[in-house]
Amino acid sequence: MTDSDLARQVRDVSRLTGEFVLRSGRTATEYFDKYQFESDPVLLDRLAEQMAVLIPEGTEVLAGLEMGGIAVVTALGRHAKLPCAFVRKQAKAYGTARLAEGAEVAGRRVLVVEDVVTSGGQVVLSTMDLRKLGAHVDHALCVIDRQEGGAEALSAEGIQLRALLTRADLEAAA
Repeated sequence: MTDSDLARQVRDVSRLTGEFVLRSGRTATEYFDKYQFESDPVLLDRLAEQMAVLIPEGTEVLAGLEMGGIAVVTALGRHAKLPCAFVRKQAKAYGTARLAEGAEVAGRRVLVVEDVVTSGGQVVLSTMDLRKLGAHVDHALCVIDRQEGGAEALSAEGIQLRALLTRADLEAAA
């Protein structure tokens, strides 16, 4: 499967049109329903296989962000043979009361994994939390970069965004 075939498949299964309020509060007329490609085991596996080559050298832990990044990081971990952490938006108040479940992040080079990046807001917040836990984070990896300022916002926080697909890739696949 070529990159354009993969982009076309993601676009066909996940692109919705209408009026959608994004996490950032902005309204968009196009939405990528990430759960459509995350819930398809064959497509998710293909995405993870392609994403594995984008993992920066020296990465020790893959950290998937709640909720969509969890499916992606789990599939990616299989291909990369790296341990995974599952990062909550806030630590739970019961049980382990941890913000990051799974692999230990303290003192390790951690790659933040997200499904779709628009403004980059959640990646920035979660990276700050991971850094407070002692993680070394300077990269993030996503399936789709909507190219709406997320990469720039992350760069301002010392995080380089790598994306398997961009909005431009998905538009070109139409």
